[in-house]
Amino acid sequence: MKHLDEYRDPETARRYADAVAEIVTRPWTIMEICGGQTHSIVRHGIDRMLPDGVTLLHGPGCPVCVTPPGMIDAAIAIASRPEVIFCSFGDMLRVPGNDRSLLAAKARGADVRMVYSPVDAVKIAQDNPGREVVFFAIGFETTAPATAMAVLQAQGMGVGNFSLLVSHVLVPPAMEALLSDPANGVQGFLAAGHVCTITGYKDYEPIARCHRIPIVVTGFEPVDLLQGLYMVIRQLEDGRCEVENQYSRSVRPEGNPEARDAVGRVFGVQAQDWRGMGRIEASGLGLSERFAAFDALHRFPMITPGAERASECISGEVLRGARKPSDCPAFAKGCTPEHPLGATMVSSEGACAAYYRYRRPALAATV
Repeated sequence: MKHLDEYRDPETARRYADAVAEIVTRPWTIMEICGGQTHSIVRHGIDRMLPDGVTLLHGPGCPVCVTPPGMIDAAIAIASRPEVIFCSFGDMLRVPGNDRSLLAAKARGADVRMVYSPVDAVKIAQDNPGREVVFFAIGFETTAPATAMAVLQAQGMGVGNFSLLVSHVLVPPAMEALLSDPANGVQGFLAAGHVCTITGYKDYEPIARCHRIPIVVTGFEPVDLLQGLYMVIRQLEDGRCEVENQYSRSVRPEGNPEARDAVGRVFGVQAQDWRGMGRIEASGLGLSERFAAFDALHRFPMITPGAERASECISGEVLRGARKPSDCPAFAKGCTPEHPLGATMVSSEGACAAYYRYRRPALAATV
C-alpha cells in the first residue's frame, strides 16, 4: 500500500539506521515534537536502532497532554452547569485536571458528549436551541482550522447558543521555550509533519538560525523517522543549522493557505499556559474581538481557569524531555491507563502511554 508499506519496509529502515551509524562521530541529543512520532518511535524501536550516543527525547508533542489542568477544571465547571451541553474530543474526556476529569463529571450527571469534529457541536447546538453548547477547542495548529470553520459556520447560520472553551497552542514558541532553558540539552529537532502541513515551515527558520539548531520536518512512519534522524545528524556533523523537509509528500513551505487564512480570521495569538511548562508568551490562540461572542469564558464569567497544583506525577518533566516515563516510580504501578495519575498516561499520543503499551514487559524485566 503506497505511503504505508513502503515507509515501513524493514530493509529500507535498516539502511537508514546503518547510514546514521556511518556518519556519527560524537553523541547527539534530538527531540521529536509530536506524540504520534513518539508512539511510532517506541512501537517500532527506532531509538534502539540508533548507535550508542544518539539520544532521543520526547517533547511536548501531545496536544491533550499539554492542556493545563486549570483549563480542564474550567471545562468541568462549565460542563456541570444544567443549561450546558459540553462537547469534546474523546481523548480529552479522561485527562485529569487538578482534581478530576470530564468523564468523572459526566458520571456525576454533567451532559458531556464526545464529538469527532467541532462542526458536530454546531449541529448539536442547532438541535438544542434551549441549551448552551460548548466545544472544548484543544490542540496544535492541526486542529485549529476545523475550530475556525465551526465558528464561521455558526456565525453564518446565526447559531447563537454555540461557544468555545479555547486552549489551542502553537509549536514554535514551545520550541523556543525549551531551547531557552539552560538545563535543556536538545541539539536537533524533528518537527511534526502534520502541523507543518497546515503552517508550512518558514516559522521554524528563525529558530534554527537564532539557536543554531537543525530542524527537520518529518513524517510518522519508521522510514520517515529514520530518514529525518539521518538528516538532522548529517547537519549536526556538518555544522549546519537549517530547516529541511523530509515530509515533502505532504508539506509545502507555505503550508495550507486556506487553512491558515481561516485561523487568521477567527483567532489572534496570545500567551498560553502549558501543562508542566507554565506560561509561554505568544504560544496560544484566542478568539479575536470580532468573534468574542463565541468565547465560553465570556459567557460564563464566573468561571476562570486556575493554576496547576503540585502532584506526584512527573508528566511535566516528561513533556519537557527532562525525564522519561520509565523514570517515574509510579509508572505501571500506581499509574496505569486504567488509573492514570497524569495526562501522558491517558492520551493516545502521550509518552507514558507509549511506554506502557510497547515497553512495559521489557522495563518490568529490569526491575
